[in-house]
Order: sequence, then C-alpha cells, then structure tokens
Amino acid sequence: MGGACSRKRDQREGDLDDGYGGSARFSRSFYFRWPSRNFERDISDEQDNANKAPSLLELAVRETCKNTQGIKSFEKLPRDLTQKILNELVQTQALSRELFQAFEDCAIQDIYLGYYPGVDDSWMEVIGSQKFCLLAVDFSGSMVTDEGVQCLQICENVEIICMNECKYISDISLSYFTGFTNLTSLSFQKNKLITPAGMRHLAGLPNLKHLDLERCPKIHDGLVYIKGLTKLEKLNLGWCNCIRSSDMKQLSGLTNLLELQISRSKVKDFGITFLKDLKKLEVLNMEGCPVTFACMDTIAGLTSLTTLNLKSCYISDFGCRKLEGLGNLKNLNLSYTNVSDAGMVYLKNLKSLQFLNLDSCKIGDQGVQNFKNLVNLKSLDLSDSLIGNHALNFLTGLSKLESLNISSTMVTDMGLHKISGLTSLKSLNIDSRQITDTGLMALTSLTNLTHLDLFSARITDYGIGSLRHFKKLQSLEVCGGGITDVGVKSLKDLTDLTYLNLSQNGQLTDQALEALSGLTKLVSLNVGNSSVTNAGLQHLLPLKNLTSLALQSCKVTLWAIQKLQASSLPNLVIVRLR
Repeated sequence: MGGACSRKRDQREGDLDDGYGGSARFSRSFYFRWPSRNFERDISDEQDNANKAPSLLELAVRETCKNTQGIKSFEKLPRDLTQKILNELVQTQALSRELFQAFEDCAIQDIYLGYYPGVDDSWMEVIGSQKFCLLAVDFSGSMVTDEGVQCLQICENVEIICMNECKYISDISLSYFTGFTNLTSLSFQKNKLITPAGMRHLAGLPNLKHLDLERCPKIHDGLVYIKGLTKLEKLNLGWCNCIRSSDMKQLSGLTNLLELQISRSKVKDFGITFLKDLKKLEVLNMEGCPVTFACMDTIAGLTSLTTLNLKSCYISDFGCRKLEGLGNLKNLNLSYTNVSDAGMVYLKNLKSLQFLNLDSCKIGDQGVQNFKNLVNLKSLDLSDSLIGNHALNFLTGLSKLESLNISSTMVTDMGLHKISGLTSLKSLNIDSRQITDTGLMALTSLTNLTHLDLFSARITDYGIGSLRHFKKLQSLEVCGGGITDVGVKSLKDLTDLTYLNLSQNGQLTDQALEALSGLTKLVSLNVGNSSVTNAGLQHLLPLKNLTSLALQSCKVTLWAIQKLQASSLPNLVIVRLR
C-alpha cells in the first residue's frame, strides 16, 4: 500500500497515465488542480472525441462505473485506476454514499466532492481513511461540520483543502490543521463562523502559499495571525467588508505575494501605503474600495503589476498619471471611475496592455485616439461611454483585438464598417438601438466571431440573414423585436450555437422552435415574450444538451415543461416561465 502513495509532491495528476481522457483535463487553476467545470462534461470535448476510439483504460473505467452493484471495496485495484473510477463516478453523478464506502483505505490522492449532493460528515470518514496518501480534498458546499473535518487530522500530507460555503464549519475546524506543514492551499470562502480565534491556527501553517478568505465577514483583526506566513503568494480578501486600512499593516511583510484581492473591502488610501514593499505583486484587485488618487503613489511603485483592477474606485484623470510607469500592465480595469479623455493620454505608452475596460467612463473620441498604438490589445470595453463613429478610426490598426464592446454608445451603422477589418474579433457587443440591418451587413467579414450581442439592435428578418457568414457563432443575442419565424430560419446553419437569446420578439411562434430543432449543441435558449405555445415544445426534443430554457410570458404551462423534462430532456434543469 505504501508504494501507491509515492507520487512526488509536485507531480500532477496529469503527469500520471494519460490514457484516460479524464486525466488530461486536470490543471492547476487559481488554487486547485481539479478538472475544469466542476467535473461536468464539456459538450464540445465529448463531440470532438466522439470519433476517437476509447483507450483500454477508458473502457475499463467506464465499464466498472456501469457495474458497481455488489462492489464492497476498490482497495485491490491499482491506485491510478481507483482514482479515475472515483473521478468518473463524481463526474457522472453516480456516486452514492454507500458506494463511496468502497473507496475506504484506497490510497486516493485527490478527492473532489465540491458541491456534490448529499455530502456530510459520514463521507469524511472515507476521506480520512486515505491518511498520508491524501494530497487534495474539496468538500465545498457540503453539510460537513467540525466533527467531520476532524477526520482529516490524520491526513498529515494534505497539500490542498477547499471548504467553501460550508456553513457548519467554525473556528474549531481550523484547529485540526495545526501542524499541517505540507499544506500549501486553503480556501474557506463565504464562511460566517470563522473569527480571529480560529485564524490564530493559521500561524502554524508555514508553507501556505494560497489563502482564500473571500466573503468571510468576521475575520477583522485576524490578519495578525498570517503576517508570519512569508511564503504566501496569493491572498484573497475580496468582499470582506470587515477588512479596514489598519488590517493592511499585517500584510506589509508578505513580500512574496504575487496576487492580492481586497475588492469591496473598506481599505482606504492609508491602507494601501502598507503595500509599498510588495514589489513582486503582479495582480492587485481593489474593485469598489473607497480609495482616491492619493493611493496611486504607492501603486506606481509596484512595477511588477500585470493586472490592476480599480473598478468603481474614486480615481480621476489625476490618478491616471501614476499609471505611466507600469510598463508591465497587461490587464487594466478603470470601469465606473471618473476618468475622462484627459486621463487617457497616460495610457498610450502602456504597450503591454492586452485587456482594457473603460465601461461607463466619460471617454469620447478624443480619448480613444490614444489607443491606436496599443497594438497588443486583445479586449477593449467602451460600453456606456461617449464615443461615436469617429473613435472607431483609431481601432483599425489593433489587429490582435479579439473582444470589443461598444454597446450603449453613440456609434451608428455608418461607423461599423470601420471595424470590418478587425478579422481577429471573436466577441462583439453592439447592443444599441442605433444599430440596424445596415450596420450588421457591414460586418460580414468578421467570420471568426463566436459571440455576438445584438440585444437591443433594430435587426429584422432582412438583416438576420447576414448571420449566415458567422459559422463559428456559439453565443447570439437578438432581442430588438423585429424577428419573425422567417428570420429564425436563417439561423439553422449556425450549428455551433450553444447560447441563443431571441426574447422580446413577439412575432415568434412554434414554427421558430421548429427552425431551431437542428441546433443540437444548444445549452441555453431564451424565447421569452414570444407567441410560443405548448404545441411547439415538441420541436425541442432533439436538443438533448439543453439545460436552460426561458419562456417568460409565453403560452406554455408548467405541466408541459415537466412532461418534456421527464420524457426527453432530463438535463433541462433551469426553466423560466414567469
């Protein structure tokens, strides 16, 4: 059994036998190395692999998961195979409490049960039985209590613990982790019971690198216990409205910090001064903090910053002056601030910028001219700004631009042809009543678009025919009220669509649903405020991937929807009728 636990601490699950597709999906994200999308199958991945012959290991895992009746223990199987069987059972929602007992003493290294239904203290005994082999565990959103967490005391090699949104876990649970010298990542978001009394146990975790306390409302004065955790690289205090400027003093010595989240806290300008020595800081999120231009002197000294979020802060053009020296910035969010054209001149030399968000700022055509040399921009958000058609002249050279949002601006049809050469665009938002069929037809060269938002644009059946050029579209919103059943027929060849919003088009009938029946990749469909009836639901039967359906103010009954779910669309879990 000991040999099964020999994986090195820095060896990832993906570094093991890669014959099974599940392992290939493992990756270390912000904190953890869990499969993406919470173990839910990626529809596009499944369809891409549909024509590939499964490996022998994959076949063995699937066959085992289909025939678990009578299995009392997986202990005699190779550890790698047991791990993959557990992953598959969780992913397919086929793991019961009784079946989980069969994994007792199996030397499992990674146990992901985050938001899995029914997890409580009785599951923790099996988790604890993995003892020193357990490296990572997630039981977020569960009913686990302090008593259940106590089972982890013997898992002294654990590196990652995630217990977000566990409402019955208190300070007592943190005491069980004292002495876990291998623990590098700990997360307990949205915990209302953790206080400074519990946080004192964090001082005994010397190798902690990632700590996530987001939305923990009672940790004020508790940061004193993490000031000695000098290996910390990522700290999330976002939405902790109990955190004040004085708390920032405890962070002043954490000079290895690479990422700090203090969004929506009560940290003011004075508190930011304590960050001046965090020279390695690459990511700083201050969204919604009551800071002004006075804090910008400190930020100007953090020259390693690549991401800076000042959304909804009291920052003006004067504060923008301090951004000039941040030459490594790749991601800058100034949305909902008081910056205007005058402040944009200080951005023109930030040549590394890839993402720039100026949503709801007083930016006009004059300000946008400073962006013409930001040739590395991939995403630009100018929504709800003061720009007009002339501003688009300054974007024509941004050949790497993949996402552009100019919704709710003064841009009209006449201006859209100016961006028709931005063929790298994948996402375009032109949600505006000033956009009509004419403007849409000027964009047919943007054949790489995967996301197109025409929510309030005045598009009719005539204009929607232009969408046939956008074969790669995955997401589409056309809700201006001018589309009929005839126009919907133009969408039948957009077979990659997964999200489609046609709400507010009152002339759509059951025939529209018939026209959409071939879009089998659809996951979300909205035809609210239309003339669709119960009779039209039959056309949705081929849409086996549909999980969300909106039918507000339609002549559709709950009984008809329930019948549809029971007979043909078991994955349909979100239904809106009112």
